[in-house]
Amino acid sequence: MLEWLNHNSGGLSAIASFFTLIVWLFYAQLLYLNFARQRRPRIIINRGRSKSPDGMCLISNMSSEAIFVSNVMGVLHTSKGEYTCDLTDYTRSENREEESNEEHATRQGPLDSGDYHQVCSFREIIDHAAEEHKLDIDRSSLILSDETLRMLEIRLVAIYGNEDRPVGAYRCFMLERSDLDPDEKNNDCLIVPTTFDTLRISRRWHQKRIRRWLDSLPRGR
Repeated sequence: MLEWLNHNSGGLSAIASFFTLIVWLFYAQLLYLNFARQRRPRIIINRGRSKSPDGMCLISNMSSEAIFVSNVMGVLHTSKGEYTCDLTDYTRSENREEESNEEHATRQGPLDSGDYHQVCSFREIIDHAAEEHKLDIDRSSLILSDETLRMLEIRLVAIYGNEDRPVGAYRCFMLERSDLDPDEKNNDCLIVPTTFDTLRISRRWHQKRIRRWLDSLPRGR
């Protein structure tokens, strides 16, 4: 046995070196994946307090570093097109005296890791978008007079850590009505997300899409 090992020591040494390399590559891959996961922005757009339209739209930063929120947008998807509104500095007129301090006057600014912004209620977002684009909407039932409201999309543009490129995040919500009769004005409805998680766009080839988001914002209003 010893004689066989002596005669084949070169080959055995090469095999041992090969498997050692495989182990090191495996651990290097684990370290890289862990590093990449920590560097990846993690932004969550969710509902809070209630599943009704009066529930609050929440933006949470679950990244390992702070983010700088640049823009928050709401988009109404209807049977006739899309209507975008800017929620970054939006405050309802009846609440402006209560929210006149700098902390609540804008959603723009740094958001620490583990912190969150409370944007406003989903009803207010839909109402604001309808008001911006002069859509005829019943605010209590959220029913448009001459088109069908299909979906509400919340979009976010932010800067993560020391990254040079902006990061985008978005999530869509459906309005599910308890009564299937679209002509009933007192239907209760629920805000239901269409995806389990918030979708993130942060790659280089996503930058044109983020620029289109910003270009879609109403100007001079």
